[in-house]
Amino acid sequence: MSTLIVIAKTPVPGRVKTRLTPPFTPVQAAALAEAALEDTLQAVRESGVQHRLLVLDGLPRSSWQRDFMVVPQVGGSLDRRLAAAFQKAAECDPGPVLLVGMDTPQVDAGLLRSCLPADLDDATLGRADDGGFWCLGFREPRRLDLQALMVGVPMSTDHTGSDQLHRLRQAGLRVRLTPTLRDVDTVKDADDVASHIPRSRFGTRLQALRQQSDTRIGA
Repeated sequence: MSTLIVIAKTPVPGRVKTRLTPPFTPVQAAALAEAALEDTLQAVRESGVQHRLLVLDGLPRSSWQRDFMVVPQVGGSLDRRLAAAFQKAAECDPGPVLLVGMDTPQVDAGLLRSCLPADLDDATLGRADDGGFWCLGFREPRRLDLQALMVGVPMSTDHTGSDQLHRLRQAGLRVRLTPTLRDVDTVKDADDVASHIPRSRFGTRLQALRQQSDTRIGA
């Protein structure tokens, strides 16, 4: 059986999407982050994958707990938190696992299913336009030294994706690269992603915030 992990922060103003401020306020940036997370959770629900894990930094909202096991993130750097999330998933089920974040609301159920590691894959990696990665998966996580595969890979750089890929291949894993996506970090990113998913929670919320700004300027 397969597992999908979403690793996320509770959208608290001032703690999420800080690169969207300005032009948005911290409250507005948090609202966009919440919409992106909700779109991602919905895609996971619609994927048909039975085991769904939300690894959360912060307090969960009741709507997020529907159909998800919610567990807290461990402390420490992001590379250690990712490794711990995979370890938790492996404890629940030995099958293939795929981890995604909350920065790619354009993912859909079909894409998530296609990115799960298959028979000929030891791992899958989805690189992001900014040099990072938006998804990472393992076919048999219980058989792997997850700490060795992730801890020490520099996070949040323009070469994080390349470094992670090198680490996986250096360990002798067969890695399938999945489609490259754009993370929502900047306003330009937000506009680009929303243009592809205008009817999503993220797309409609961004449009509403833009209209609010236009109304205030017109006033």
